[in-house]
Amino acid sequence: MSHRRGGHRNPGLIAQCLFIVTAISLLVSGCSPATTTAVTPVAPATQTPTRRPTDTPDSTPLPGETPKPATLTPQPDTVWVAPYLPAAFQESIQLADGVRQVDTAEQTTYLIDVGQEQPISQWVYALVAPFATIPDGVTREELFGAWRGEAGGPFTGLPLLMDQDTHDVLSKAWGEPGSQAVRILPAGRLENYAWDNRPAWGVVPFEFLNPRWKVLAIDENSPVRVDFDPATYPLTMIFSQSSNQDVANTGASPVQQALATNREAEKLTTVILTGVTALVRATAETMRRNGTIYPGLQIGETLRAADITHVSNEVPFTPECPFPNPKQPDLVFCSNPDYLELLTYIGTDVVELSGDHFGDWGAEAMEYTLNLYEQAGIPYYGGGYSEDEARQPLLIEHNGNKLAFLGCNAKGGGYATARGDHPGAVACDYEWMAEEIKWLREEGYLPIVTLQHFEYFSYIPQPKLITDFRALAEAGAVIVSGSQAHQPHGMEFYADGFLHYGLGNLFFDQYHMGLPTGQGMLDRHVFYDGHHISSELIGIRFIDYAQSRLMTAEEKEELLQSVFEASGW
Repeated sequence: MSHRRGGHRNPGLIAQCLFIVTAISLLVSGCSPATTTAVTPVAPATQTPTRRPTDTPDSTPLPGETPKPATLTPQPDTVWVAPYLPAAFQESIQLADGVRQVDTAEQTTYLIDVGQEQPISQWVYALVAPFATIPDGVTREELFGAWRGEAGGPFTGLPLLMDQDTHDVLSKAWGEPGSQAVRILPAGRLENYAWDNRPAWGVVPFEFLNPRWKVLAIDENSPVRVDFDPATYPLTMIFSQSSNQDVANTGASPVQQALATNREAEKLTTVILTGVTALVRATAETMRRNGTIYPGLQIGETLRAADITHVSNEVPFTPECPFPNPKQPDLVFCSNPDYLELLTYIGTDVVELSGDHFGDWGAEAMEYTLNLYEQAGIPYYGGGYSEDEARQPLLIEHNGNKLAFLGCNAKGGGYATARGDHPGAVACDYEWMAEEIKWLREEGYLPIVTLQHFEYFSYIPQPKLITDFRALAEAGAVIVSGSQAHQPHGMEFYADGFLHYGLGNLFFDQYHMGLPTGQGMLDRHVFYDGHHISSELIGIRFIDYAQSRLMTAEEKEELLQSVFEASGW
């Protein structure tokens, strides 16, 4: 913007100017010829006035003429970055040569802020609540209504918790929140405050996620799921560069490089852990009558959607397996090899072999089963052709995430037959496992430990489970999961690990024994850029001896109330 200086007239200067003008007039008239020349007049409409270079343009527009904008003098480019944009984004910005960053927005040539003009980055935020929260999500309208301070949805009357920077970003995008709609806390206090004041909810940047937060879906769209759509997610914020209209710029882009997003799909890995699978008795008979994939028809899509789907199949396959007997009196189990089709149908990626019944039909059946898995391309752990092989962790790298699966049988004895060169499930050696877990962490792996432990028909985790699970978490396991339970158990966060003491049955014929054995859980764990960032509890409900379905909202609420109470939450 240009400014004119004001001042008083100088009488002496005016007199000097008049003298100079008079002298120039006399000099010009003295050099002119004595005769005059007639001049043909030019019509005013076509006359083009000629202006000497020293003339000053008159900025006053003629009648009917469009005013011309003031000419701005280009200056070296400068950039102002809104101070509330995430630190990771700001630190990633590399400016072009000759461009410098300034602290104020008024006289800078470019501004980087929340907006749509020239997008630089797509930053994803997450709607979160303490993990011990029952609702799984809200609608877009409920979220925006809460921002405006309106009632509606499962968190009515509760302010959205967030830090100051997140508040400023959302305010820039959505306008100022309603009175008392938001509570601002330091970023480091948000999680503990939310847990201490449940129920609670809030908004955090995606990079701040950890398993103690439950990520709430918005219109069934969640940033921790594989099918996440950032384009329709209301907490996707666009950071853009724009020109300062009052200051000229060179026209070149001032930003040479910046983080395009804080959520890259190619860095995400999802793992589903499951409970007991035993394709025997009434389950096997139902499969014989309805087809081998019948048990997975209603939950198969959910299981296949994970990048890595785990199944703990306790029972060996053998071509000598007799016709299934729903009322089989003993507990010596086997499965028809045809039933492997169910495991491939649900997208099984890894098989745990630590189960009680893997050795029921002897070494030949176990070796046959191992060979069957190898032919199907399904890796296994927790059991094997020998004790040494059964001890080895299963190492998987996916999207840059290094995962290690370890498993064992905590009962030992006749349940864990892998000794020396004899095949079978391997017994738990906690001292050895602790050292193995520490080594895996040093190598950059995230250990996932699954145990075939003692069985308790209670939601409340029992002392023996707690002692063993915690020891593994203290060694560095990021997840310890119980594969033995025939009903869901409670869970806890301990030593930076997520411990779920039992998930219930995946495929087994106990739904008739009561509500708890008719319930089951699938735990979907999310890993990103080498970190465990989230876990999601998926409830299933058995409808007969073989098949289950996803729970209704009411059924899942009942289940979560039971397991959260059993967890001390």
